[in-house]
Amino acid sequence: MRKLLLAFATCAFAANAQDYPNKPVRIIVPFAPGGVADNSARVVAEPLSQRLGQQVVVENRPGASGNIGTQQVAQAPADGYTLLLGFDGTMVINPHVFPKIPFDTLKDFAPVTKLGDATLILVAHPSVPAKNLAEFMAVARTMSRNWPYGTSGTGGTPHLAGELLKQRTGLQLDHIPYKGGGPAVTDVVGGQIPLVFTAIASAQQYVRSGRLVGLGVPGAKRSSALPEVPTFQESGLAGFDVASWTGIFAPAATPRVVVERLQKELAVVLQSLFVKERYAVLGIEPVGNSPAEFGAQVRDDLARWEKVVKAANVRVE
Repeated sequence: MRKLLLAFATCAFAANAQDYPNKPVRIIVPFAPGGVADNSARVVAEPLSQRLGQQVVVENRPGASGNIGTQQVAQAPADGYTLLLGFDGTMVINPHVFPKIPFDTLKDFAPVTKLGDATLILVAHPSVPAKNLAEFMAVARTMSRNWPYGTSGTGGTPHLAGELLKQRTGLQLDHIPYKGGGPAVTDVVGGQIPLVFTAIASAQQYVRSGRLVGLGVPGAKRSSALPEVPTFQESGLAGFDVASWTGIFAPAATPRVVVERLQKELAVVLQSLFVKERYAVLGIEPVGNSPAEFGAQVRDDLARWEKVVKAANVRVE
């Protein structure tokens, strides 16, 4: 009888999955409103609602560098009605920099699709005698001094991009954590620090006006927002490819048919002119890849940042 009831419940659940969705869908953003991660979810919510035929609601659950909201989704019913706006800092860096973390990125979540890559940029105050990263590396090696660089905070992707640059080049870079990327950019514009690693959306207006110098972007290709700024690879750092990404995750046991439906609709949404234009303002390149492709990157990034974190001894208490 027990086996019969279990089989019946399984069939009923599968049937419900085929009818998905039949009620509103929540996307939990584990950060406060207004940042790039939050807006990456809000931009797709309305067009996704239209594709699914149900309202898609974005809810902010900030706290503990994203860990609180992320844990909430890990413990949610695996029915596709509670999704996570996953941020690379939370999903693949936090597990290495926090002594304890209330979720397992690989075991507790099913990757749906990567929404996009938010391009990072290393910018300098105009007093730094360099116009690109290659020139800066040459200058830094001839001047016996340390070079402070600001970021949005300890353990974030900009911080670890700076640590990776330090490890790859041997440059004397000193990390200065701020409470957000905005204050860090403000201080480099004012000349309080010479460098800042930040999202390109935070710095592009200052680079265009000449108040900051774009030394390089660490991604695989130049940013469409600032196409004149070369990549780190063009400055001689082969294989240096770091971007801050956001993506959609579901609880681990979510039926495959639900994950596939979400990925299919999001991929269409991400190719729409509406989303492309708004993502461009945020400095995000839309992606929309398969669950398998996204999952492979998550695993690769977890392994990569573990090495960088250990070498730099980065810890967040």
